[in-house]
Amino acid sequence: MEPGNDLIKARLEKRAKLLERGIDPYGGLYETSETIAAARANPTAERDVRLAGRVMSHRDMGKSMFLDLKDSTGKIQLYVQKKVLNDEQFDLFKHGVDLGDIIGVAGKLFLTHAGELTVRVESWQMLSKAIRPLPKEYYGIENVETRLRQRYLDVILNDKVRETFQLRSKIVAEVRRYLTDNGFMEVETPMMQPLAGGAAAKPFLTHHEALNIDLFLRVAPELYLKRLLVAGFEKVFELNRNFRNEGISRRHNPEFTMLEVYQAYGNYETMMELVQGMITTVAENVFDTLVIKRYDGEEINLTPPWRRVRYQTLVEERVGADWFKISPGERKTRALNMGVEFPPDAPDYEVTNAVFEKTIEPTLLNPTFVTHLPAELVVLAKQNKENPGLVDVFELVVNGQELAPGYSELNDPVVQRERLLAQAEGHAEKLDEDFLTALEHGMPPAGGMGVGIDRLCIMLTGSESIRDVILFPQLRPQT
Repeated sequence: MEPGNDLIKARLEKRAKLLERGIDPYGGLYETSETIAAARANPTAERDVRLAGRVMSHRDMGKSMFLDLKDSTGKIQLYVQKKVLNDEQFDLFKHGVDLGDIIGVAGKLFLTHAGELTVRVESWQMLSKAIRPLPKEYYGIENVETRLRQRYLDVILNDKVRETFQLRSKIVAEVRRYLTDNGFMEVETPMMQPLAGGAAAKPFLTHHEALNIDLFLRVAPELYLKRLLVAGFEKVFELNRNFRNEGISRRHNPEFTMLEVYQAYGNYETMMELVQGMITTVAENVFDTLVIKRYDGEEINLTPPWRRVRYQTLVEERVGADWFKISPGERKTRALNMGVEFPPDAPDYEVTNAVFEKTIEPTLLNPTFVTHLPAELVVLAKQNKENPGLVDVFELVVNGQELAPGYSELNDPVVQRERLLAQAEGHAEKLDEDFLTALEHGMPPAGGMGVGIDRLCIMLTGSESIRDVILFPQLRPQT
């Protein structure tokens, strides 16, 4: 608690007085008639309402008081009069209720002379006595991490933050609705896996005591979802958490939400149509527009059809038509001169991809399907029939970052084994033999994709960072 803090001490004394009078400072069941937003939507004079929320302002006028009460839907003014409440209840309210307290009130709606919808309080109940006062200078806190560590205060005091997370909930609900309306079945696959597969990422490791085995928090659900294609479920999706033991940035959190979708007898073009339809439908249903304004005022236009362009074409447009004709050594030199970083022993395709991610991807504001990537970058996708060095994939880039990769899924178990062996060469990784065994039983040709839900929410809400759309992002320990 902080026993030396006078404000906290005073509130603890008020709590004690409530208990002395046989009043529970932390209430119990309180049945409301509606939300504050619903009350405001039906401002019929003298209508009875029962509301609950947090006291956000308090103006004492002697024998009467005006307060603002706030719930998750909005705010409304309260008018508390001594002549309406009995002396005991008015005195208890006057001397017992502080800013930040959660109370329930019953009374009648009316409009003040200034036209403000107000509740004339006829009875009230303490539901939670706040021991700590709300920060008065909250918006003056410069340390962003303070807001993130005490996200509950951020949500209480910042309506824009509250709205962002309400919008996130609606976005996720619309994504689910779109997929189920299109015949996809939602499934759940293991988050603890004996092998870390489905993406090239560093996993978190844990240990199961009863089985005495190490397990990995999944980096992706892909290999389990493909087992379900083998099982005969033809349209499946999972919307859940992935975990990657990697860096933290404005685009990355070690725990994040992904959507993965698979459709038997489809391909990467099927997935392009699906994700375009899904995102435009979500934008129209939640935001009633296809033009999204970013935090910096720039606009993202989601109007279909979205641009489709080959990876090689974009690279040549940005860094020169001769890029794929010069030697690997020359490519490294040119990339370094552009300020692109990569390991000294990086293979040639990784150098080109580093150039793409550094100099091209951030410039793609409006939705762009970047197609036909080098086969080495995507080991779980089908090779292109015209050019075996490429794979039939896309990366959907919006708002300057990859939002969704999609593939024509590789379903040849022999080629898949070869690709996984090549990827594991020089590493301690084990092959997922159970997955390969499943493929050997026959997986139908399919389209598949993943959508970063956090990044989708960043884009659609016009936020700046992944931390703005995750309620409790991972933070460095306080020192």
